[in-house]
Amino acid sequence: HVQLVESGGGSVQAGGSLRLSCAASGLALAYSSYCMGWFRQAPGKERESVARIGSGGTIFYAGSVKGRFTISQNHYKNVLEMNNLRPEDAGMYFCAMRSGGCLPTMIPTEYNYWGQGTQVTVS
Repeated sequence: HVQLVESGGGSVQAGGSLRLSCAASGLALAYSSYCMGWFRQAPGKERESVARIGSGGTIFYAGSVKGRFTISQNHYKNVLEMNNLRPEDAGMYFCAMRSGGCLPTMIPTEYNYWGQGTQVTVS
C-alpha cells in the first residue's frame, strides 16, 4: 500500500507564490526508482500534467508552467514551488507517483498512486 500525503496550496493573488509538498509512504519506500509529479484539474476540464521528477533527477515541465514552477525531490518527497501564479493556474492539484522511473510522456494513466488533492486558487 502506498500513500501520498500532500500539503500546501491555498489562495493567492495573481503574481503570488505557493509551495506544494508531497510525501510518499508505505510500500513506495521499497521502490529503487520512481517518478513523482503533479497534475492539476480545473472545474469542467481534463486533468493535465504540470511537472514531474524522477528519482534520478530527470525533470519535465508543462510548457504553461516552465520558467515559473520548480520541482525538486529528496527521498520519496517532492516539492513544487509555484511563482508568478496566474488565474489559469487555479485548480485542484494532485500528487502522483509511479514505480520504475519516469516515462517520456506524462499522462495520468501512467501513475499508479495519487494523493487526495490540494486546492490552488488564484484571483
